Amino acid sequence: MAHEKPFALTQVTDPREVTTQLRQQLVNCWIAVTNSGGAAGFPFPPVRHDDVAPVADKLLERLHPQRSRLITAEFGDALAGWVVLNRNPHQLVRHWGTVNHLQTHPDVRGRGIGSALMRELRRIARDELALEQLHLAARSEEGLEDFYGRLGWRETGRWPDALRLAPGDTRDEILMLLAPL
Repeated sequence: MAHEKPFALTQVTDPREVTTQLRQQLVNCWIAVTNSGGAAGFPFPPVRHDDVAPVADKLLERLHPQRSRLITAEFGDALAGWVVLNRNPHQLVRHWGTVNHLQTHPDVRGRGIGSALMRELRRIARDELALEQLHLAARSEEGLEDFYGRLGWRETGRWPDALRLAPGDTRDEILMLLAPL
């Protein structure tokens, strides 16, 4: 993956904006992240294209300017990372959004891409969607609490032993909040 130049952040708000190339790169990134041990929604690596593509397609089909946005980081034409911001349309909870699937391709980790994606997501949530807070859930024992904590997130609770990755490997699901935006 070429990465000599700074990465560019882009958001996609409509499924019709997703090119065949972007879809394929998103699926490939998801496979690479999962198969390198990342907590990316598929807990049992290895995964293949046939595992990830249908899930990615459903995620992309739900894109909507007011309800679901995809934010990508790219080095030239190569996808370096991505994240999804979802907003619940129901009046009771429409003031907050949910962050899903933050991923940085393993080949470009450690370059600030995940942090940049989260800062851009926060800006979009606040300035474009007028959200007041963001929520996410993360797998424990991955160092994710520290990563998100450096970005201003705080832990609000845990679902103890909620995630069974293998016999003898059960993890908490960490609930986190970013507010105010």
